[in-house]
Amino acid sequence: MEQFKGQPRLPKFAVPKRYDLNLKPDLTNCKFTGSVAIDVDIVETTNFIVLNAAELTIDNRSVSFATKTSSKVFEPKKVDVMEDDEILVLEFAETLPIGVGVLTIGFEGVLNDKMKGFYRSTYEHKGEKKNMAVTQFEPADARRCFPCWDEPACKATFKITLLDVPSELVTLSNMPVIEEKVNGDLKTVLYQESPIMSTYLVAVVIGLFDYVEDHTSDGISVRVYCQVGQANQGKFALNVAVKTLEFYREYFAVPYSLPKLDMIAIPDFAAGAMENYGLVTYRETALLFDDLHSAASNKQRVATVVAHELAHQWFGNLVTMEWWTHLWLNEGFATWVSYLATDHLFPEWKIWIQFLDESTEGLRLDGLEESHPIEVDVNHASEIDEIFDAISYRKGASVIRMLQSYLGAEVFQRSLASYIKKYECLNAKTEDLWTALEEGSYEPVNELMNSWTKQKGYPVISVKVKDQKLEFEQSQFLSSGSSGDGQWIVPITLCCGSYNVRKSFLLQTKTKEFMGFSIRNESGNASSNWIKMNVDQTGFYRVKYDEELAARLRHAIEKRLLTETDRFGILDDSFALCMARQQSLTSLLTLMGSYREEVNYTVLSNLISISYKVGRIAADAKPELVDYIKQFFISLFQYSAEKLGWDPKQGESHLDAMLRGEILTALALLGHDETLNEASKRFHAFLEDRTTLLLPADLRRAAYVAVMQKVSQSDKSGYESLLRIYRETDLSQEKTRILGSLASCPDANIILEVLNFLLSSEVRNQDAVFGLNVSSEGRETAWKWLKDNWDYISKTWGGFLITRFISSIVSPFASFEKAKEVEEFFASRSKPSVARTLKQSIERVNINAKWVQTVQNEEHLAEAVKELAFRKY
Repeated sequence: MEQFKGQPRLPKFAVPKRYDLNLKPDLTNCKFTGSVAIDVDIVETTNFIVLNAAELTIDNRSVSFATKTSSKVFEPKKVDVMEDDEILVLEFAETLPIGVGVLTIGFEGVLNDKMKGFYRSTYEHKGEKKNMAVTQFEPADARRCFPCWDEPACKATFKITLLDVPSELVTLSNMPVIEEKVNGDLKTVLYQESPIMSTYLVAVVIGLFDYVEDHTSDGISVRVYCQVGQANQGKFALNVAVKTLEFYREYFAVPYSLPKLDMIAIPDFAAGAMENYGLVTYRETALLFDDLHSAASNKQRVATVVAHELAHQWFGNLVTMEWWTHLWLNEGFATWVSYLATDHLFPEWKIWIQFLDESTEGLRLDGLEESHPIEVDVNHASEIDEIFDAISYRKGASVIRMLQSYLGAEVFQRSLASYIKKYECLNAKTEDLWTALEEGSYEPVNELMNSWTKQKGYPVISVKVKDQKLEFEQSQFLSSGSSGDGQWIVPITLCCGSYNVRKSFLLQTKTKEFMGFSIRNESGNASSNWIKMNVDQTGFYRVKYDEELAARLRHAIEKRLLTETDRFGILDDSFALCMARQQSLTSLLTLMGSYREEVNYTVLSNLISISYKVGRIAADAKPELVDYIKQFFISLFQYSAEKLGWDPKQGESHLDAMLRGEILTALALLGHDETLNEASKRFHAFLEDRTTLLLPADLRRAAYVAVMQKVSQSDKSGYESLLRIYRETDLSQEKTRILGSLASCPDANIILEVLNFLLSSEVRNQDAVFGLNVSSEGRETAWKWLKDNWDYISKTWGGFLITRFISSIVSPFASFEKAKEVEEFFASRSKPSVARTLKQSIERVNINAKWVQTVQNEEHLAEAVKELAFRKY
């Protein structure tokens, strides 16, 4: 049996074909029993069967293997559960015959509270606390519910039966019910057999629910399930789902492959949502929308998450990655196509401009030396959770967008449809997609894309004017300022003085000269003499302009000559170059000053988040300049804030509603007195009347943050009022909005109270991470709290939730001493599931520390900041 220990994959001598799965959950005692009969094809001579099982008690006497041809029954001489490897090894005295037989296993397990495997979630019904049973199997937790070949390539069909369930409960699975046998208070529910699918997509939910229902034009039943009394909140997602299924049917040129689609809101849910075939599970915040208490940003999140999960019904469920190395194929693609669908449904949201936020997050993570390639080797199940990150989702989506832009939308869509047709019901690798796109476009897609998926990082393209020529040079961009040795095939786009004058080419070498434009060096008409690379930010790279080109672009921004996407890109690249110490803070602040009259939501949103980061670094480097920098930022945001005002205007856009909340939150955090006073007035009106028009949902976060700026040990009334609202609301979005505001308080003692509140039973485990973004004044307090509570935290949270505790609390520091202290603390406490995040967070601290040093030594910074703070416009 030793030969099977420590292996990344299961041996290939037995292949599952069909599962007949019976589950009997006990919601009172939080346990379950079950049995599974698996049709297994023995394809090589062996006297072992090896499959996955974890945290299950196997009934050894129930285990047998019967051949289908001779009906001979083989009983194992040894049954061994290897907990470390999460495998069940069955050893037989005789060699098993080649061909199909039936493996039968009885087992029992616990409905755990870890939000993975077969677990329990709690809810209240008529004032009584109740349990529901839910599954979450991705990436490798089906093995916690039943013994199985828990790998994406081991596809099979599933026939599921639920036994002895309380008859008043709703029971859901991937397929429709074919029979329900009621016996008094209990019922047995039998489901249709599923099409072929991977174990991680199997799903079961049991609890009390209401639902709303609609149908697509080709007759697919679509339902949204939620807690009793909340059905109205499911209507928006239902409408999005029906239209999205119809859009994908056309786009992929393949109909949705199941007879129904259920979507359900689960109170305790670790991820945002999970694309189980035909039964998609969601956090309540990602599925439900309340007209009175949900913000515009909540509405947008529901739409994009639903579109993402439904994309998986084709890209992931119908065509499945062969192994977790290709996870990005699932997630990067679903992220990209969710924007395509959302843009189709809500063109007025200008969602493709907001896609730049996805790219920026991908670029931020991929600028670390501790990043990883899009295609990452996964050698053990414990490593999978950590790659559900901004590389797989956001960089993945960004390089797909870059490729689609390079090949053209029609060619891309046509090739994609042929890929799905070819691999439906099968597994595919990254190369299979490239081959389909190459065949459809006659472009060297494999060669081009390998440089983006098989190596980590991305290039910065430096461009300068020399003798009427443009000179380009690519080098790997690292936020640390170090030099990397990566090289890419880069689809370059650029335009000169006008969007009508554009060029594109592939940069396949380290350097290149280009003579395609007439470039004048004399001052001439600077506004028509600008050059912008990476037009519309479709490429996954950064651009560094020489001083003259940068000055021309600044002028073009002030004159409103550039698109929103290009204004966003110039700002974001400049910020990244400043962090990497390739550009001064003075030049970044000067550029930020050019955005004073910016009105686009996405550009301003990025300007705000950059101001938060710059403010923190400046506070660590030059505390004496903090007030001036705050004054500068306030003047930067006031134009927009005054234009929008506090009160929503008749017929204003969805984007204005989102921007108002962000701008006012920023002004509150900057200590802008008028904002703080107005917020306080409206908050008190809201305390008196929860339906007041003075504080609509879009403004609440700003008001809550403003209230917390005035809270201290000696006056906790605002904090206590917020906790009261938290306790009184049953809307998850309101609860997370409050949690996200509490830790903005500048009083470290209050921060400690907030952090301890996150660990209390009043906060669902999945929501605790929303309260971790603490104010600068609370950083040390939060770090001490993390150390004091680490044993409890690491036992209670797993997967990507635990990584958020580390990244949120560690990353904002900016000293080499702190980096060393963090490293020493975790030296004996790290585990595989957090190792990568820990290294990345420590690297960020070191990057911040170097940046602080550089800012401390920057000449003329003080004069520049004061000049910007007091400049009259």
